[in-house]
Amino acid sequence: MKTKNMTLLFILIAATFLLPYITTNEFYIHVLTTVFVYAGLASSWNILGGYAGQLSLGHTAFFGIGAYTSTLLYVYLGVSPWIGMLAGGLLAVLVSFLTLYPSFRLRGVFFAMVTISIGEVIRILFVYFRNKTTIPYGVTINYEPSFSNMIFDGPTGYFNLSLVYLILIMVISWKIKHSRLGFFLNALKENDDAAQALGVPTSKSKFYALAISAFFTAIGGTIMIQNILYIEPESVFASTISTELALISIIGGIGTVAGPVIGAVIIIPLGELLRALFSSSIQGLHLVIYGVLLMVVVLKNPNGIMGFISSFKNKRKKKMEMKSEEVSSVKG
Repeated sequence: MKTKNMTLLFILIAATFLLPYITTNEFYIHVLTTVFVYAGLASSWNILGGYAGQLSLGHTAFFGIGAYTSTLLYVYLGVSPWIGMLAGGLLAVLVSFLTLYPSFRLRGVFFAMVTISIGEVIRILFVYFRNKTTIPYGVTINYEPSFSNMIFDGPTGYFNLSLVYLILIMVISWKIKHSRLGFFLNALKENDDAAQALGVPTSKSKFYALAISAFFTAIGGTIMIQNILYIEPESVFASTISTELALISIIGGIGTVAGPVIGAVIIIPLGELLRALFSSSIQGLHLVIYGVLLMVVVLKNPNGIMGFISSFKNKRKKKMEMKSEEVSSVKG
């Protein structure tokens, strides 16, 4: 990355960390916190769905596993959510290996259908086995502000935590994209059979992508629930979470580092605004708007908003080159 771009990036990050000290409106802080968490979750999804081309619509299972693991360990055993968060991430990796690894031979819509069914099966199994225990349907986390409890006195703590989470997963995404693994994943996405014939370790590369994706999705689940301080199966295992993660990545620019962040910056505030304005009169309107937005983006440019930006840059570069050639010919 060029020095100028790095400097601008550091200035942007520093300015973002200062936002809670500039505005006192807690609603704006809440929306930005949600944007960061969803951008991190979508970036995690993008490692498997974007880099490897394995369209998953079952990531809600990893989100729910992470959220429930840290919550139950904290509420019933007193284990710090920081430790529970790592335990949830590792459990999500194990579940991903047991459920999705055997399905890597499938691609496109067939793999997506398998992930949907796995997400639903895990939700149903969780609800079934919860009924066999004394765990209530909804679990409330007591408000006891402490860093070790991952409960903060005010929205600034959650804002900073979610921003650090987003920066971490973006750095990892960038590293993967420019690594040997990223090269393998890109080859597999373009042509699975050809890549395998050239010696690319198909299953191993896809599993690395799946494991990283599942781990950080589970981490995002813990951060989200520690902010809300309440958890129930129907909310954390909801299929809409998987759909939103895919939608955010596709609209922003699937397979790019910045795409999921751009998608989250558009989708999350738009959803909050539509729910605030029309939730009492037209429920689910935000989902209709999401669908229209998705159709427009896919029809105009399948590479999402990052595709528009790349096209604009290329056209501008060509114009500059043509002008430079004209000036050279006149001087000559």
